Amino acid sequence: MSRAERFHIESDAMVLPDTEIPLLEEPAWPVEDASRVIFLIDASTKLERKLLEAWIGRNRPPDAAVESICIPASRRRRQGCRIDPGLEARMEDGDDPVLVPLRIAWLAPRRDGTRSVRLADLLKLGDPRDPDLLRQYLILARAPDRCQILVGRPASSSELITGWRAGVESSSLSGFVARRAWLALERAERRVRGNRYKVPKFVHQEILGTSEFRAGVVRFAKQLEKSEETIFNRAARYLREIAASHDAFTIDLVANAIHWLYRQGYGSIHYQPEAFRDIATLGQTSSLVFLPSHKSNLDHLVLQYVLWENDAPPNHTAGGINMNFFPIGPIIRRTGVFFIRRTFKDNPIYKFVLRSYIDYLIANRFPLEWYLEGGRSRSGKLSPPRFGMLSYVTDSFRRGQAEDVYLVPTSITYDQIMDVGSYAAEQLGMAKEKESFSWFLKSVRALRRRYGNIHIGFGEPLSLAKELAAGESDQGLGVRKLAFETMARINRVTPVTPTSLVTIALLANEDRALRCEEIVEAVRDLVSYVDRRRLLLTERIRLDSSKGVQLVLDRLVEHGIVTEYYGGPEAVYMIRPDQHLEAAYYRNIVIHYFVNDAITELALLAAAEGENGNRVAIFWDQVMAMRDLLKFEFIFSDKETFRAEISQGIAYQDPDWEARIAEAPGEVRDLLRGFRLLSARWVLRPFLEAYQVVADSLSAHSPYVEIDQRRFIAGCLGLGKQYRLQRKIATEESISQVLFKSALSLADNRNLLDIDDEHLGARRKAFAVEIHEALRRIDAIDAMKMARRAGL
Repeated sequence: MSRAERFHIESDAMVLPDTEIPLLEEPAWPVEDASRVIFLIDASTKLERKLLEAWIGRNRPPDAAVESICIPASRRRRQGCRIDPGLEARMEDGDDPVLVPLRIAWLAPRRDGTRSVRLADLLKLGDPRDPDLLRQYLILARAPDRCQILVGRPASSSELITGWRAGVESSSLSGFVARRAWLALERAERRVRGNRYKVPKFVHQEILGTSEFRAGVVRFAKQLEKSEETIFNRAARYLREIAASHDAFTIDLVANAIHWLYRQGYGSIHYQPEAFRDIATLGQTSSLVFLPSHKSNLDHLVLQYVLWENDAPPNHTAGGINMNFFPIGPIIRRTGVFFIRRTFKDNPIYKFVLRSYIDYLIANRFPLEWYLEGGRSRSGKLSPPRFGMLSYVTDSFRRGQAEDVYLVPTSITYDQIMDVGSYAAEQLGMAKEKESFSWFLKSVRALRRRYGNIHIGFGEPLSLAKELAAGESDQGLGVRKLAFETMARINRVTPVTPTSLVTIALLANEDRALRCEEIVEAVRDLVSYVDRRRLLLTERIRLDSSKGVQLVLDRLVEHGIVTEYYGGPEAVYMIRPDQHLEAAYYRNIVIHYFVNDAITELALLAAAEGENGNRVAIFWDQVMAMRDLLKFEFIFSDKETFRAEISQGIAYQDPDWEARIAEAPGEVRDLLRGFRLLSARWVLRPFLEAYQVVADSLSAHSPYVEIDQRRFIAGCLGLGKQYRLQRKIATEESISQVLFKSALSLADNRNLLDIDDEHLGARRKAFAVEIHEALRRIDAIDAMKMARRAGL
């Protein structure tokens, strides 16, 4: 029997069947034809026990052999009773008694037809679903419908003893039975309260008590020559450090606080309820892993609120240990965040504990969440994925912890982002502000301005059962493919915002101010492109009219990204001198929709310049060369799909494009001139100019001296500013620490950082030439665009 199957047996051993429980009616007697029934009473007060025993007395069949045993209370443990030491002996009697858990659930007040908990309820008297003795009496007197008797699914003594002897837990039989009773009652109570409270209750007992975990402790004790007690205590400490510890009170408290918080700066959260319902349906039978884009510290909070609002289980969200500061860390841990150290590769016990925790969550279908990008995107576009947590999940799946796991690509987009100023500062080399309570308060104060709305998109989920080939020789390759496909699906459901389109128009003309009518003209081709490709839009603002564009400009002026000059006859607008990185952030959110076409433009020009060659082959060679050059910047599809995307994109312009390329260089240039939207300048130039700075710095660096990456990047920032002053680069946003690091990653991928290669200097120069040649073609396309605009 697999560990997943054993976990399933444990969780469902005393669980209610899939039927609705009436809230205002007493439950029926739970068993028929049982020779003896033992009720396991989970009562936190004497009143609760009295109510449960009264229910037994009212509903007991005349000839039934019935007894009740108190188990430790799941709430207010200090007032609960200890488990009867005679339980085990009674279970092993020859008549195989049936055990039935009982509990009282105190429901929230009914408001507007639903039972809901409000922030005021939580702050005044505490959780209304966990009243003290006095409030219990008051509820019975004033609102008796809030008191519900819960009956867990019955289980025979022999069934429970068999499950205990399977060896999953090392606890006593009575302890095992008590936990099974609690789990059954939790399931029953969740059917009354809602799925938003589907959270693990006995994480530490169920992980530390398994025979598999104990075997791991023994193995590490031998390997490290330590006592088993020492290894076990260290592992238990790591588990306390890692694991989330949900409770319903904090879940509701934080959900109400999130609603208040995001409403300070944002209007509403937009998403498609049908898409969410489809995902929730998958989660009823399979494990879910939500993988959102990461652009703001609000990302986790808004997704958490959407789950809570739709009565979905809260995610178990992997967070960096840097977020575990007082008082935020303890609070968010109670809503589902679990904290992971940034580095632990040399700590095998920590890795073992983390793997065991992930196994437990996957096996019990508790949803997971983390950011494939690692940290927040500082540039606006998706950052390259990191594979650590995804490897843990795929390994868990391969070990049989679940029949299937679905990865849910999730895009979270903001009309405007409050963090964008700090991102720009970091790109210029300033230190990231350390997370602390004062940092948190500063972030809350920043929400006093208006930032528009928040938009969540759910991509098509990926099934690990379908995506991971059985017997795959290179499992790491399978994880990488999964990660990049997930990122591609996030991009597909990322909507185009009006802010992005207007900033594109302004950045494409960053050397001069524009009138509103000129911006409308510049945006018109973008709007046509978006409509033709049927791309997602956040809102239907009429950007082909001055009124619609003016609305977006006013927002950008309010947030200090755009400056407005109205001293002349007409107001003119341009990006503020120190705000190019901020404006580029909004452009980069949607830039992936335009990258393939920009690459196509450069490849067509390369084909046109190939006077005596196979121009179709030159075209495709240049397409793939640009894909390789930019692979650390953009999320590309696999090579075959990428070629199909390029073909489809150019076919929008001319279905017979390949025949035209093969005819003559003039035909290729005519085809290129016919492109309504020539985008290479504003799509690729900022990235390639940053790469130019890095390539030139590498060429100037001695091939015999090892590169200190931190000092090298600092030198690139200085050289970039010099190039901008000399007008060797045209865009302010090219001076970016983030882009320099990507270029250096590409150089490392091409072995240009090695110092053992006698040809290193020549290869570095060739790298610089490749980038300069791409920039030359961008200039040529830009000149072609200017000539077309002038009617030449």
